Amino acid sequence: MTQDQQDWIESYELVQGVQAAGPAHAQQVGVLKIGRTNARRVLVLLGGREGGAGVFKHTARSLAGASDDLQVWAVDRREQNLADLSAFADAPEQATEYYLGGHYQVQEPTESLYAAQWGLEVLVEDLRRVVMAASDGGRREVVLGGVSVGASIALLYAAWDFDGTPGYRDLAGLAVVDGGVHNAYSGAGMEFDLPIEAAKGWLAAIEGGAVFEDFTSTTIGLGDRPESAAVFFQLAAQHALADPDGPAVLADRLPEAVRTDRKLTNAGLLGWLVDATHAHPSYSVNAGRLADSGAWIDGGPVQLATVADAFAGPRPGAWVWYTLNRVMLDLVAAIDFAENDLTEMLGLRLPHGKDIDVPLYTFQSGLTNGTTGQAAATVTAGSRIPQLSLHSDPALTHQDIVYARWEDNRFLQTLSQFLGDLPRRAN
Repeated sequence: MTQDQQDWIESYELVQGVQAAGPAHAQQVGVLKIGRTNARRVLVLLGGREGGAGVFKHTARSLAGASDDLQVWAVDRREQNLADLSAFADAPEQATEYYLGGHYQVQEPTESLYAAQWGLEVLVEDLRRVVMAASDGGRREVVLGGVSVGASIALLYAAWDFDGTPGYRDLAGLAVVDGGVHNAYSGAGMEFDLPIEAAKGWLAAIEGGAVFEDFTSTTIGLGDRPESAAVFFQLAAQHALADPDGPAVLADRLPEAVRTDRKLTNAGLLGWLVDATHAHPSYSVNAGRLADSGAWIDGGPVQLATVADAFAGPRPGAWVWYTLNRVMLDLVAAIDFAENDLTEMLGLRLPHGKDIDVPLYTFQSGLTNGTTGQAAATVTAGSRIPQLSLHSDPALTHQDIVYARWEDNRFLQTLSQFLGDLPRRAN
């Protein structure tokens, strides 16, 4: 082992979360840790609506590899404890039979009503324990960031009141990517207006059993269960890594909505699922094209093997199986980034947005057509943030951001520069 290898960590560890409703094994969060063992700065990252820690493998390796003084921690929210990922440690053929044969442990809402209480408060309390662990008693500075919904969570953490302590005081900086608060998502066609009576109805539905959402699975046609899309993508990634040029094992097992008559290889099938020319904009990558033979030909800023490595697992995987409806309700309720009757009803403690005083990095792809940056400017103007570092690349998709090669990835390049230039915060 070389000295450089000795100085490097890449591990997946559990951090004890806040005590909340539910079984003991669910009171912790998983953290993928990558970077220099003696780093004095940690970048903590959160994924989007369905984004697990595995999403950030490439991002973490790239950013930590470009710095002598950085670790990157990617967080699996506590709901990922509910996923049965056990068979992804087996050969792809065995995993396929286990999951598509219906042998895995399904998390039914009727058995998971405790998760109706896992809203934004539980999430940020869990996250604070990760931030405190990353800080290591003040030995290291922490920058908190996220992509899409993860960007919203990072900003709300900064504005949160932790028993009199503002969240931003835990941080040396914020990194907001393709998301946020205010009108951050409107350029992608997502406008949020939640009257208090509608919020009460949503909350009642959650407490009545609508604990998980199935948005991702149904949006891209991979099934009607919350975990359907995650299962198919993880299996496709395993087969693409194990036998990229072999006939696509999953081709005849895909739902009709996404099936194609073309003969595909295993890599070709994964590429077909994520191809930017036809996949949903939120889930697509520019990774190349299908050959006439059904094989995948790499091209563009993303290599398909990078996507496969992120998704394949077994742990962490790239997608959360059971996205929580209560978290989504709270995020929509907090979109104005201020306390009001709606946030008071839901118990969201957000008095400190105007007081945030740490530098803010923001990046936007082509997904939101500039509204991510506009929203970040609004946050900056209404706070004591000393510096807004705003960057864009409309040629990148929402997923290209985390998977594109360094030389084609303005996000990696500019975030690395931001982290390198960030002044040390006085104790």
